[in-house]
This record gives sequence, structure tokens and C-alpha cells, in this order.
Amino acid sequence: MKEVKKFRFIPILLAVILAVFLLLSSVTTIPAGHTGVVTTFGKVSGTVLGEGLHFKLPFITNVVKIDNRVLKTEVSSSSASKDLQTVNSTIALNYRIGRANSASIYQNIGTDFENVLINPAIQECVKSVTAQFTAEELITERQKVGDLMREALAEKIGPYGFDIEVFNITSFEFSEEFNAAIEAKQTAQQNALKAEQDLARIKVEAQQQIEQARAEAESYRLKNQEITQETLAMEWINKWDGKLPSVASDGSMMFDISDIIAAAGSGKSASAPSTPVAPSAPSAASAAAGE
Repeated sequence: MKEVKKFRFIPILLAVILAVFLLLSSVTTIPAGHTGVVTTFGKVSGTVLGEGLHFKLPFITNVVKIDNRVLKTEVSSSSASKDLQTVNSTIALNYRIGRANSASIYQNIGTDFENVLINPAIQECVKSVTAQFTAEELITERQKVGDLMREALAEKIGPYGFDIEVFNITSFEFSEEFNAAIEAKQTAQQNALKAEQDLARIKVEAQQQIEQARAEAESYRLKNQEITQETLAMEWINKWDGKLPSVASDGSMMFDISDIIAAAGSGKSASAPSTPVAPSAPSAASAAAGE
């Protein structure tokens, strides 16, 4: 009897297990930032489930979860520039799948879209754009190069439903010979700039010296002129015997010595002033009054 009861319990246990299995198989959970692509017997039905808990038919429908958050990939590429220099580039791409495009991307590409589409497209865009620029232009026009690469990549992956968030060229690496040539060119440019600045400085200093020399020459000229006038006056005074010309006259006569010195300073001959005119003789009335 006990053995019979044991055998009766086994089917019940199996039924419970099957029921739990069917229940779990009919429930699916879509995490945050994802969508669920529903397939019926392996065929994409076109139904896309949002975040949360959903029910499905066990063994008939399946739900494939697609990540719609920002995804990141980094790709290294080796290509040739316009002047045939080898360029090793590293590209960092942030992209996302639009929720409305989850079903078509899964149907046309699958879940390994990064290796199937994204990375090869980056490689192709890097090679095609790099070939349009010389190695030096890749450095000096890096922003323009990055914009062209991004536009080319958007044309390739955009129609499939991928949106580019951020596109960055993280590095450009060249051969050692090219790096040495760039360094030598930069050194030559710096030396040329320094020489130009030195030449301008020398010109300014020379002009300053010329102006200073002119100012000093003018100062010396004025001093020499002043000294010459004073020297001539002193020489005239030293040569003068101190005698004034005597004139017979019963009136008084005065000489201004400063006029004589001024005349000497102006280079005129050091002669006594001309004989002054004697005062007129007194009138007869004056003589009679005196008597």
C-alpha cells in the first residue's frame, strides 16, 4: 500500500513541475533601456515589447532582447594618406539603436551587429577619408577629418537604424621617419620666427640709438654755441686795454659796456664807440645871464 501511494505522488509532482515550467516559460521581463523583439516559430512578428513584465506563448513565441542604451566601440585602423604615409588611427564611437528599429536590425543583421556592420563600416570610412589628406593635413585639420569620417559613417549605418552619438579620433600615429621630419620642420619654423623677432628688436634698438645720438648732438651744438659766445666776449674783454676814447667836450658822455660785450659776442670788431657829438654851445642870452 505504501508503494502504491508513492507511485501516485510522482505524477502529481511531475504535473506541478510542468506547470511551474510552463508558467515561467510564458513570462518574460524586459530590463530598463531594452526592447524585446517577438518571434513566432523563429520568424520576426514585428511586435516590439517595452520595458517590464510580459506574457508569451511557451514553445511558440520567443522574445529577443535588444539593448537600446548608448553603446561604445573602439576600432584601430591602418591606412595610407594622400602622400602615401602610413597612418594608424584609433576611433572611439558611441552609438545607439532606436527603439523603433530594434525589429528590423535583428531581422536584417542579428544581435552581433557590431562585428557585422559597425566596425567594418568604421574601417572603410577611415581609409577613404584618410586618403583625401596628406599626413600633415591630418594633423592640422583633424577636426575637419573627423567630421568627414562621421558623415561617411552616418551614411553607411544610418539607414539600418543606428544613431551616432559621439565620434572621436583618439589618436593618429605615424612612422618614426615622418615624426622626425615634422619635428625638424617645427624646429626650423621656431628658429625662423626667433630670427625675425630678433631682427625687429635690433631695428628698434638701432633706431633708438640714432634718436639718442641726434638728441645728444643737438645738446652739444647748443652748448658749444653758448660757450662760443661767452668765449668771444671774454677774449674781447681780455684784449681791451680798459681805455675809453677821449673827446673834448664840456658836457658829460656815458658808455654802455653791455653794448660793447654784445657787439663782441656777435663777432663785430672790438672798437670803441664812435665819437659822440659834443653838446651845442650855450646861446648869447645864456652867456649874458651868466655875466
